Amino acid sequence: MAQYIISIIIPVLNEAAIIKQTLWVLQKNSGVEIIVVDGGSKDNTVQIAQQTGVKVISVAEKGRSGQMNAGANIAQGNILLFLHIDTQLPPNFLNLVVKTLKQPEVIAGAFELAIEGDDRSLRWIEMLVKMRSRFLSLPYGDQAIFTTKQVFADMGGFSDLPIMEDFELVQRLKRQGKIAIAPAAVTTSGRRWQNLGVWKTTLINQLVILGYYLGISPTKLRNFYRGREHNK
Repeated sequence: MAQYIISIIIPVLNEAAIIKQTLWVLQKNSGVEIIVVDGGSKDNTVQIAQQTGVKVISVAEKGRSGQMNAGANIAQGNILLFLHIDTQLPPNFLNLVVKTLKQPEVIAGAFELAIEGDDRSLRWIEMLVKMRSRFLSLPYGDQAIFTTKQVFADMGGFSDLPIMEDFELVQRLKRQGKIAIAPAAVTTSGRRWQNLGVWKTTLINQLVILGYYLGISPTKLRNFYRGREHNK
């Protein structure tokens, strides 16, 4: 592991309530660089992150893609891992990331997904995510996508999209090599599913994907997604 440094890049926006705990857990791991990229928070997200001692930068352009690209640009690690602030990595993620990327023809990876909450329907979502990820090699951003810094640079990073930036990157990666799923799960907050309901949230996600395939403007898709998300 000595020759590998993993840079964990975390885009944030108004996450003062949870950022301290997430960073505290990550800082228990040696051999990682933690980069928080703020997209214009109105609360004290930035101040809390700075107090923990991790790298913190702010970007003018709004959108997760720009935030993650900015974090990648200053990363010192040779492996990049993109993490949502409400997602926890498995305890052995360091070894899993390196082992996954060492597999033949693998150029990127992600984890399986576990969702916080006791609702039985969440277990169905987890199963569907597992099938989609393993059989279609199609993980989403909440599964902590990782790749080498060189591959990320060669791919040109995330495209400048207001939504679906993770989906679009994975599609490009698949054309260049294999995407492997590490044999462990990240644990993500169930807040998105709790806000709207499990099946309604899933339906909205699928409609956005369908719209993307049909060529609907990413801006319109973002507005649709956020409109449904806020009309709870």
